[in-house]
Amino acid sequence: MVDCLLITLKDFASQGHLSKAFKTFTLIRNHAYASAACDVIVHSLSSLLLSCTNLKLLSEGKQLHTQVITWGLHKNHALVPKLVTFYTAFNFLDEAHIITVASNVLHPLPWNILISSYVSKGRFKDAIFAYKQMVYKGSRPDNFTYPSVVKACGEQLDIGFGMEVHNSINASALEWNLFVQNALVSMYGKCGEVDTARNIFDKMPVKDDVSWNSIISGYASKGEWVEAFKLFESMRASGVEFNIITWNTIAGGFLRTGNYEGALKLLCQMRMNGNRLDPVAMIIGLGACSRIGVLKQGKEIHGLAIRIFFAEYINVKNALINMYSRCGDLMHAYILFQSVEAKSIITWNSIISGYAQWDRYEEASFIFRDMLLTDIEPNYVTVASILPLCARMAHLQHGKEFHCYITRHERFKDYLLIWNALVDMYSRSGYYVLIANMYAAAGSWSKLAEVRTFMRDLGVRKDPGCAWVDIGSGFSPFLVEDTSNSQTNEIYHLLGGLTEQIKHISYVAHEASALEDEFFAESLL
Repeated sequence: MVDCLLITLKDFASQGHLSKAFKTFTLIRNHAYASAACDVIVHSLSSLLLSCTNLKLLSEGKQLHTQVITWGLHKNHALVPKLVTFYTAFNFLDEAHIITVASNVLHPLPWNILISSYVSKGRFKDAIFAYKQMVYKGSRPDNFTYPSVVKACGEQLDIGFGMEVHNSINASALEWNLFVQNALVSMYGKCGEVDTARNIFDKMPVKDDVSWNSIISGYASKGEWVEAFKLFESMRASGVEFNIITWNTIAGGFLRTGNYEGALKLLCQMRMNGNRLDPVAMIIGLGACSRIGVLKQGKEIHGLAIRIFFAEYINVKNALINMYSRCGDLMHAYILFQSVEAKSIITWNSIISGYAQWDRYEEASFIFRDMLLTDIEPNYVTVASILPLCARMAHLQHGKEFHCYITRHERFKDYLLIWNALVDMYSRSGYYVLIANMYAAAGSWSKLAEVRTFMRDLGVRKDPGCAWVDIGSGFSPFLVEDTSNSQTNEIYHLLGGLTEQIKHISYVAHEASALEDEFFAESLL
């Protein structure tokens, strides 16, 4: 009788008729009380929990958990994995963790479910902690445990613990496993240990696309593009099918190394092989188009993005704005810019640098002012885009305004690119003394010497400074190195004596001020 009810319950559960399945469970439970048939209850609860997980029935699943506790089955080796799976399906990972730890089940299955769930949700520290608890409680990791925990170590860049796990893998009696080896290659690659990753990769008797992607990505992340390109060609020769990650990694490498035409050709091959471009591939392609000014191909990518509904992605829009701007199609760049509701700093910089590149000062200036009215603060790229334009277009007054803005914000002080742009702007306007003072304030003494030499060669002289001294009966004006006074010799002799006295009492003038005075004196010679 009970066996027939159990078969009926499983049929109802598999077909999604949960109300009928629960009614059947009530009948089974009544018979089980009389016969103490605990195994039937376990099988019934297992089937019902699986159905609640698949059908996303949280409330009913919690009721079943109550039944598990009522029957004293919360440590049952068959039900614990079902409970852990149920709670992880609803992202209740903390509850799943409590159930796993409290169960004291030595089988690795519930731990594997928990650790892999932590990894899939990006909770890598918790995954590593769960693995440590698993080992501490005497549960032996298997080939399903290791890929997850090794991946967690790679994502956390925890090379130390990753090596401990690797040693555990080598010490275990487990047979060689492709997924474990792939995880190790990926972890060492992400942690910058590409030599170790390559050693594991070369010893693998079987390699799949994940193996190749992991080692190529490892070299790419360290900027070792020559080796990454070699591996890509070896992968092509081995007949392994490329996936989108491989294509994007190598195309991105071409972009980074200045092979823009190579990047575009690779994306064309990608499409010819039947692979669909994703947003990353489109951004790479648009970046290549912007660098070599191929507007036609950029528009083709734009059209493709519209057709497959990627054109509204903010990163794709930013890349489109940058492409149209660099290619000189400022009208379309501005239309796209206006269509972006939540503009990021990249959005603003793309349009501003585009106008600046084509000497459209007024538009760049107006957009910069609009930017200041938002919550987005300009960064060094923003300012460095506009300052050269001020120099080229002789907008010194606006350039001075930007200079004031820079000096009011500490975040710009360490960017040499900005100060070089300021120097260029002032030098084009003939402000050599101001340039010299800027270099002196920045401690760039070699640059200061270059400016001095340049000024001497041009015959540029600073207007001598003028001051007044109270002589009792009135004020007497004088200039720097003035010799017009009839008592010049006595005055300079007295000043020389005062200077010696100042040195004697160890007074040290501010270095920058002393240097500036010396410079001004030399400029008058």
